[in-house]
Amino acid sequence: MQCTEQQLLKIYPNARTQAGVFISALNSAMARHNINTPLRIAAFLAQVGHESGQLHYVRELGSDQYLSKYDTGALAARLGNSPETDGDGQRYRGRGLIQITGRHNYRQCSLGLFGDERLLASPELLEQPQWAAESAAWFWARNGLNELADRDQFNSITRRINGGLNGLQDRLQLWARARAVLCQPSV
Repeated sequence: MQCTEQQLLKIYPNARTQAGVFISALNSAMARHNINTPLRIAAFLAQVGHESGQLHYVRELGSDQYLSKYDTGALAARLGNSPETDGDGQRYRGRGLIQITGRHNYRQCSLGLFGDERLLASPELLEQPQWAAESAAWFWARNGLNELADRDQFNSITRRINGGLNGLQDRLQLWARARAVLCQPSV
């Protein structure tokens, strides 16, 4: 199953021209990672829509001070960033449609997408529509989120992506729209 640009705009009314920029990349990435049923696509697009501000952000926003939380300390260590104040927080900030964050996650994503470590040298590749979509679908598949989507376990999906339930109301609104657009029975 593929999503059309018109369907994407119904799900993401604020996407405007970004829907046309991302539709092909999203369809390709979803097909490659078996996000291929209305339930899976609806859950995936709802999460992507929240994480990317309806396709407007493929790079985490934040000042140097905000991003310093990824540079040193416990969170930085969990993300695989070096313990020194060396810019890893900025370099490996969230990117892609599901915000791949931290050196370890960039490495895993790079190995999954390319079979090498190129994202460590060029993390900004995840800002390109193709790789922004591919990284999100890779993350989705790697974390078993198709199976959760099949069982309508949306809160569990949100926790795996976000670590909590941040932005849950927006995610649920996007999910409701996506299900209304994609999961209607044919007449």
